[in-house]
Parts: sequence; structure tokens; C-alpha cells
Amino acid sequence: MDHEKIKNDLVSEIRLTTNQADVFLLVTLKGKMEVDQIAKSLDISTDDALETSQKLVELGGFIDMSETEFEAMHPRFTTVNMYRKMCERENIDFKKNTIVDNLGVVLEEQYDDARTKYNKK
Repeated sequence: MDHEKIKNDLVSEIRLTTNQADVFLLVTLKGKMEVDQIAKSLDISTDDALETSQKLVELGGFIDMSETEFEAMHPRFTTVNMYRKMCERENIDFKKNTIVDNLGVVLEEQYDDARTKYNKK
């Protein structure tokens, strides 16, 4: 998996900021996290991690488990959901986007592996 390409696609197709893309990928690929874990993993402030995670809830990428713990939903759903919300914000017709669809497919296996003990390789 080319992490940089995925991040670039999140920025260009879904119009996340690079910080939002980093936080989204971290939680999607590693599992639910507290804000302090996000901050430490990405070497950003706790306030920045909290603000970014809360914004990702608004954008349709995360669900908040508590005020400081966040989880990503399944990437096949989440990437399309964030794209749909971006289309609404930008007043763009929502239609099939193969790049966005492929993001969900590429992230799916690691998403599942981070959340279950059965798919470990």
C-alpha cells in the first residue's frame, strides 16, 4: 500500500487537509484511539488532534466514542460518505468516483486486521 498516494487521493478527491488525511489514515489503519494517542503518533498537539478528529466526525469520516476517543467506520463506506458530503459542500454533482471507491478497497484489509484477531497474517 502506497501511503503517500492514498493520502494524496484523500486530499485531492475528498479535499481533506493533509493533517485530516494523516489522522484519518492513522485511526482507520490502527483502530480507535484517544486524542493523546493520535497526537503522539503524529507528533502534533493534543488540541490539534482533537480539533482534527472532531472535524472528521463532521466530514463523515469518524464516529466519536467519547469526547476524546474516535473511531473510523468501514473505509468502503467512509470514503464514499466523505466524498458525498464534499460534493454537497462544494455544490458538485455526486456521481461514481473510481478513485474514491478504490481508496475504500485498498484500506479495507488493514482496517479489518486492526479490529479483529482472526485476519492477522
